[in-house]
Amino acid sequence: MQHKTRILFSAAFLLACGTAAATNDLLFLNPLFADTLPAVEKKAPNSDYRPAFGGQTRVKGVKTISGYKAEKIAEKIGAPFAIVAMPDGRLMVTVKSGRMEIRNQNGTLAKTITGFPAVDLVGQGGLLDVAFDPNYSRNKMIYWTYSEKQGKGNLTAVAKGTLNEAAGKVEQVSVIFRATPALNSNLHFGSRIVFDASGNLLVAVGERSILEGRAQAQQLQSGLGKIFRITTSGRPAKGNPFVNKPGAMPEIYSYGHRNPQGLDINPATGEPWEAEFGPRGGDEINIIRAGRNYGWPVITYGIEYNGSKVGDALQKHKGMEQPVYYWDPVISPSGICFYRGNAIPEWKNNLFVASLSGQHIDRLVIKNNKVIGEERLLADKGERFRDIACVNGTLYTITDKGNIYRIGK
Repeated sequence: MQHKTRILFSAAFLLACGTAAATNDLLFLNPLFADTLPAVEKKAPNSDYRPAFGGQTRVKGVKTISGYKAEKIAEKIGAPFAIVAMPDGRLMVTVKSGRMEIRNQNGTLAKTITGFPAVDLVGQGGLLDVAFDPNYSRNKMIYWTYSEKQGKGNLTAVAKGTLNEAAGKVEQVSVIFRATPALNSNLHFGSRIVFDASGNLLVAVGERSILEGRAQAQQLQSGLGKIFRITTSGRPAKGNPFVNKPGAMPEIYSYGHRNPQGLDINPATGEPWEAEFGPRGGDEINIIRAGRNYGWPVITYGIEYNGSKVGDALQKHKGMEQPVYYWDPVISPSGICFYRGNAIPEWKNNLFVASLSGQHIDRLVIKNNKVIGEERLLADKGERFRDIACVNGTLYTITDKGNIYRIGK
């Protein structure tokens, strides 16, 4: 008892003095400190499914010790999808109706950008994510995803163009990739797009929700329910896992995904991490690795919206990957970003998740590729958080109401 008291006193002393104000550092040094905070999820799960390993869901809670503030810096932007850091530190916001907005770090509008191909503005579709070329300062090239009309259906497409900021438009536009086949659905387009360390594009695409698309998440000849790895010309990237497999789309990097709307590169490891929507329960965080099968719809920790089981109600299957972390009930994880910067040291390399139905920003503390702590931020705002970006140690998040919040010192 005396030993336990001494450890807890030491933790309290460190917090008071600020000499080790990183909650995750205290977790590593003192497991007793973690035990003082219960899991943040208090609601009953939708199913009685058991996790595959300890810490896969409902880990202990953590609390940010460093002082920070959250302030609304812009509002009523429209129906946004993405907020992305520009190379110069400003923000690019995509609006689903078909435009982008350059926003200064104080939230003010710097420029409206038009000239994009027509989007199929239905349901979850529209102008979606955006990424900046690694050589943007030289070539001014940007890449974006959007829902494109194809006959009686639609699909997720990737385009690129030169950003002429002075003129407020994109020029020399070309579509470089389409996630075929097109289906008649207004749901589950994905869609996030990021550059990997080799300068190739990772593109996350959903399985379009309807049963016809759901089955194709497991089919390598289909572009639904996949993460692709392509060059800036839209070609299969060198080293892709299925380049030499007959019948497979050579652009595929991983498969078995439901509706991935979060994608970022872990700065500690260089690996891509992904967030995807489960059905009723079973939202996931995954580490994306070449050629891996992430299981949907064969395995899941969720159930159908009507309460029935998904398939054979399996959570494990040979050759299929387990999520690093999952939620039940869902939080509806949309955009994600790893914290980069030193303004709030205890957040270093933490993963922040924009939560729609959960109406909060989810902070995940990660050690050795496992989630060891969870915190919910901005839950008092009552907003559906759509995307989140990190700029020089400050977080910027955008909501479905078109509000931007800045979170930092």
